[in-house]
Amino acid sequence: MGQGRLLAAALIVAACGRTKDADFAAMQERGQMVMGVDQYTSAHIFEDLPDGGRVVLDRDSTGDSSGVATIRQHMRDIAAAFRAGDFTKPFQVHAQVVPGTAAMQEHRTAIEYEVIDRPRGGEVRMRSSDPAAVGAIHEFLAFQRSGHHAAAHEP
Repeated sequence: MGQGRLLAAALIVAACGRTKDADFAAMQERGQMVMGVDQYTSAHIFEDLPDGGRVVLDRDSTGDSSGVATIRQHMRDIAAAFRAGDFTKPFQVHAQVVPGTAAMQEHRTAIEYEVIDRPRGGEVRMRSSDPAAVGAIHEFLAFQRSGHHAAAHEP
């Protein structure tokens, strides 16, 4: 490959990296608007479990009692919305329909949502005995892990 082609390829790769960084930053900004807390000083976990999964959001510090309270309220809001089949908040954060949400909406009566307060935030635990619902939850969580560059479980 000639030097011109190598340079062009390097520029394309660099531009794609900047685009991905800009896309991630925009998603983080939208997330702050929707969730009410700085996404760079909070940590998400999107964990698949055999009967569904869980979404965890924690502040980096227990000293931010306002941020912790905001997260807990957000988790309550998410659980209530998801129970009703309303997945607009994930759409607002990601600026696209989030995979798995259509099936989660379709199977909403087969999914239980439990909110659990944590010392630095909260979590929403999703459970179902319906294989289609569990598959949809896993699809939703996989997309979230990727989009948020988040962990699949606690360390």
